[in-house]
Amino acid sequence: MTLHRTHHAPAFGAALRRRGFLRLAGAAVLTATVAAPATRALAAAGDTGEPGKAGEAGRFDTLELDWQDARRERPVPALLYLPLAAASAPVPLVVFSHGLGGSRRGYSHLGRHWAAHGCASLHLQHVGSDRRLWGGGNPLELLGRLREAASEAEAIARVQDLAFALDQVLGGEFAARIDPGRIVAAGHSFGANTALLAAGARLERGGREVAFRDERVRAAMLLSAPPFHGEREPARVAATVRLPTLHVTATGDTIRLPGYYSGAEDRIALFEAMGSPLKALAVFQGGTHSIFTDRTGTGGFDLNARVKAATQALTLAFLRGVLDGQAQALRDWPQRHAALLERYVAPAAGLA
Repeated sequence: MTLHRTHHAPAFGAALRRRGFLRLAGAAVLTATVAAPATRALAAAGDTGEPGKAGEAGRFDTLELDWQDARRERPVPALLYLPLAAASAPVPLVVFSHGLGGSRRGYSHLGRHWAAHGCASLHLQHVGSDRRLWGGGNPLELLGRLREAASEAEAIARVQDLAFALDQVLGGEFAARIDPGRIVAAGHSFGANTALLAAGARLERGGREVAFRDERVRAAMLLSAPPFHGEREPARVAATVRLPTLHVTATGDTIRLPGYYSGAEDRIALFEAMGSPLKALAVFQGGTHSIFTDRTGTGGFDLNARVKAATQALTLAFLRGVLDGQAQALRDWPQRHAALLERYVAPAAGLA
């Protein structure tokens, strides 16, 4: 794959970022932040109270990647936030799966934050359940499109996208810049299900077990995870997960779609069903299901910004604990953000 790289001077690059990502059809685009490079170990999270502020601590590249899985005849677009420190030493990687109707450009407040602190972030776009779901076609057919996008077949295709994307990153031009021993799967909503399958969740179909565990994944971060397709008992799916997991939700984290409802209690039930003590849970007061996306107004502008900043700090602290064995930031996090929390459950054992 050929990458077209466009470099920007700091002031001009900052202006472009305020307007959104620079896009070139059929090309990968590189932009960079403007401060000091991140170190090999993940930098400490900055609790500024404002999303994005901690993300100015290090420099990183942003690259659009357009892969094609020839075996499945399926495109796998991705966006890679790559710390410049990766040029001199391999860095960890988060592979992120978006929710229903999302895209690779979503959840940038997380990808940029992790990359600025020395952890690469690969944001996938799942073509069977991406943003094209909302546009085009007859609006009266939306229910059918939603059902197809949220089907079990698409859930399986998504985790196969994740495995394929890891193959490309670890076997291609970025192989020397990514540490294959420090990979974490993450996702929001339907994407959290994708990450959980890669982390070891299992389904039973037709009397046989269906599993998609990716042995390269060391941990999972699950934002607003809904119940699995057709599964009423979370333990049947999650009891086999033995990796460290971070679960993030809010008391107002309710999913309402035509013909589908999932209350915030479903996120708690999945957390409780996990088969390993290596799990943490954060429940914010208020909020909405989409407060963890890049949308800035859901749940109220002030709360939205505070929850985003707290989530940035929490996820980075979890990554530091899992990948670098540095547990102090995760231990300190609930006290620093107590005013936002309805509930917090610390891991019952060390994360490493």
